[in-house]
Amino acid sequence: MGSVLPGCAKLERARIDVRLSGCASLPSLSTIDSALRELLGADQSHNTSQIAEVISRDPSLTARLLRLVKAVHHGASRPPSDIKEAVLFLGVRQIRQLAMVTQIIEDFQKMAEGNRFPWQQFWRHCLATALMTRAITDLLEALDGEIDYVAGLIHDVGKIVMASAFPDHFEEIHQRGPEEEGDLMSLERQVLGVDHAELGAMYLRRQRLADVYVEIVEFHHAPELARHHPTVTAAVQVSDMLVRYAKIGDSGNHQPVPVDSWLESAGAKILFGHQKQAERDRLWDGLLQSLEHIPAVLESLV
Repeated sequence: MGSVLPGCAKLERARIDVRLSGCASLPSLSTIDSALRELLGADQSHNTSQIAEVISRDPSLTARLLRLVKAVHHGASRPPSDIKEAVLFLGVRQIRQLAMVTQIIEDFQKMAEGNRFPWQQFWRHCLATALMTRAITDLLEALDGEIDYVAGLIHDVGKIVMASAFPDHFEEIHQRGPEEEGDLMSLERQVLGVDHAELGAMYLRRQRLADVYVEIVEFHHAPELARHHPTVTAAVQVSDMLVRYAKIGDSGNHQPVPVDSWLESAGAKILFGHQKQAERDRLWDGLLQSLEHIPAVLESLV
């Protein structure tokens, strides 16, 4: 074990809470009903030209949109070449997801500046988890709206908060992580005093984010403890495990995920425990197919 970094004494909860008060906010999380999402959430009274005009004001969103279209068009005779055609090709739902990706990841990047960590691979992990969470809830027809996608995208926000507000502790944890036999959350509690799930929930409460996201972030490793939103919390847990198993991105958690271990997780039991075996097999086959397609989609986003 290497030497402990300066300033890495385990902290009491009160000191952690005080430090969080100075942590930067995430504007994208508190403005989830921005002009673009209002436009996309409206009925067909808004035409494609209006949506394309709003998107064109954001160069980052425009670039991601055109890359995404290039990645997902399947043998079209001529792929879309401008924003209006791209909006028509992808549809409102994927455009809404893309808008959230752009805003949230850019906020995350600002918070994490100056920390040595494979952040680009971390964003890939978060996005892949969001995509898999959406795949699960789609298969189960479990949710409407964007709760599942946003929840998957921000499930590890506590790690970003830790890097921003407790940089020495964060570095100590991720220097020691590969050498430790225990799990990452135990190491976080040992070094800092709280794990990333609890820290993320504390932070989101301070940001006054909706209770559904606070609960999902807090219990995404233990969905059986989620009292109000167990289904989407379970979907995030299973998605996180599948993405780590497939080694898509890097969450900072290097503990191996054995093949089929997610089938025994609390999340899988919540989601699929009531299904007959044949139905479970069909659903799992569909999810594994979705998992195979994710790397190609991510190339256009991160």
